[in-house]
Amino acid sequence: MGSYYINRTFFFDVHPPLGKMLIGLAGYLSGYDGTFPFQKPGDRYERHNYMGMRGFCAFLGSCLVPFAYLTVLELSKSLPAALLTAFILIFDTGCITLSQYILLDPILMFFLMGAVLSMVKSNSCADRPFSASWWFWLSLTGVNLAGATGVKFVGLFVVLLVGLNTIYDLWDLLGNLSLSLVMFGKHLLARVLCLILLPLALYTAMFAVHFTVLNKSGPGDGFFSSAFQSQLIGNNLHNVSVPEHLAYGSVVTMKNLRMAGGYLHSHWHLYPEGIGARQQQVTAYLHKDSNNLWIVKKHDSGTADLSDPSSPVEFVRHGDIIRLEHKETSRNLHSHQHEAPLTRKHFQVTGYGINGTGDSNDFWRIEVVGRKTGKLIKVLRSQVRLTHVATGCILGSSGKTLPKWGWEQVEVTCTPYLKETPNSLWNFEDHINPKLPNISLDVLKPSFAEILLESHMVMIRGNSGLKPKDNEVTSKPWHWPINYQGLRFSGVNETDYRVYLLGNPVIWWLNLVTIGLYLLITVSTAVALKRGVQLTSELKELSRVVLRGGGQITLGWLLHYLPFFMMGRVLYFHHYFPAMLFSSMLTGITWDTLLKFCAAFLSPSTTARKVYGGGFLALVLLIVYSFYLFHPLSYGMIGPMASDPSSPMAGLRWMDSWEF
Repeated sequence: MGSYYINRTFFFDVHPPLGKMLIGLAGYLSGYDGTFPFQKPGDRYERHNYMGMRGFCAFLGSCLVPFAYLTVLELSKSLPAALLTAFILIFDTGCITLSQYILLDPILMFFLMGAVLSMVKSNSCADRPFSASWWFWLSLTGVNLAGATGVKFVGLFVVLLVGLNTIYDLWDLLGNLSLSLVMFGKHLLARVLCLILLPLALYTAMFAVHFTVLNKSGPGDGFFSSAFQSQLIGNNLHNVSVPEHLAYGSVVTMKNLRMAGGYLHSHWHLYPEGIGARQQQVTAYLHKDSNNLWIVKKHDSGTADLSDPSSPVEFVRHGDIIRLEHKETSRNLHSHQHEAPLTRKHFQVTGYGINGTGDSNDFWRIEVVGRKTGKLIKVLRSQVRLTHVATGCILGSSGKTLPKWGWEQVEVTCTPYLKETPNSLWNFEDHINPKLPNISLDVLKPSFAEILLESHMVMIRGNSGLKPKDNEVTSKPWHWPINYQGLRFSGVNETDYRVYLLGNPVIWWLNLVTIGLYLLITVSTAVALKRGVQLTSELKELSRVVLRGGGQITLGWLLHYLPFFMMGRVLYFHHYFPAMLFSSMLTGITWDTLLKFCAAFLSPSTTARKVYGGGFLALVLLIVYSFYLFHPLSYGMIGPMASDPSSPMAGLRWMDSWEF
């Protein structure tokens, strides 16, 4: 999507803009012209200069290794623990695969790990508050928090991690009786400045740049309000004048006021058998289309008098009973007491009649929110409600996506529940009537705060409504830690060059075992300390590392993993990789601690060193050898599939769910 920034074309995405802006900037600086369509993985770039964008993502992905190394080194004060963590990330096929493509994930993980490292470094400066290094790491934490959240909303999980760490620190400071309340107030204000106000300012600035750069009409227009669209160059509402008041005979489009509610739309296709009456479908459609056009008519008149240029103009008023005739199919907007396709206890809305002739179920009373009977209806500004005369229900967009028979457009229903919500409110957007004078739309220009709020509402709704595409491999959160199923990045059959996103099985299963092992060590250590067991200074330090350092990392893993169990949206394997970074750091800390515990109980120092060194070397060799076996997953495979005995990957398909 970086191409849109180069072309300055507005688009809609469910994620905040920072990652795509950075990819677009990398492409622009490296000579990419923004014309490659990026339709599916594996498409050839041909003459397009893509190396800058891929190199940028690969560079940020490679930074994860030193970030994790420095974080573990700071928490454990152990070089072997930091090195083991680095080896895990260097030789993980999943991290390599994600980092070598033009994706948001390496950018997200870069800022996420940057925030964790900065937080840990800031904690290490606790004995030097308000020093230059203390301010630097605290401010850098805030910058990275803004970066992580600005790439994907899952960046909020690291915001929560830093927030809990900050609350713990402030609570600890509050219990320090040698610290005056004035000094405590300074600590509190410093954290508010660096960890709340600074990230908010940077996050807001990202959107300011986003809206400034994307000033041309594009495929994302229909997701946003009419007022927002009027700012986009090339949009049919930009710098145009339209008649101010609605009149009979006008050709209009109606936009639902629900965020990303869509335009009232119809087409020649009928509802299938068993879905209410077999009449013409009426839906809400998020894009501009000629099938969004409707003609406003009196409920008791034909079209001859309205099409005559010499006939007098008659305005539509609050409380009038009207008909809406679909311009393309000449069928009227219609409802009846058949049940809606998806929403129970709502009525079906259809297109009915021939050449504008229907029945009394085509009659709708038009009402303006907050207006009195007889008042005129303003285009774009009036919020209108259409009440079905025969049944008393209200026309609305349910927000639910129809199945393939409905072209995955949004369901339109007539709700018998009279509660006023944005779902049941509409505004008239396009307005064509040659008999009326026009006014400029500049008066509708929204403020930046309104645009910012609207964009977030649209993104949140889009995120929660994501559904899998055809033949797309989705997964469940319990699949991820066990490396149950990967993702095809390119290639399908034997003749294709195939790349498959799958974590190094040895590393991922080692991480999984380590989580249980860490819990066992933590419980044992906590019980020993509670019972007053006498420990040497070395064992006390190891206990601190396990409980404090390992605890912070475990909390990070939980915060980046458990929330996915509560999400209703479609999920993919790559969603686990931020949590995987934390489990990898935990593996480095846990095994280093375990080996040191074992060595501490062996009296001869030479034997202790051999046990420690031998255990560390065995882990490293196991990781490196497993990478040697599985590296074709990241760097590409060709030839027979792994299920074929003649395949170079034969014998490595350890789980039936792996599809390489």
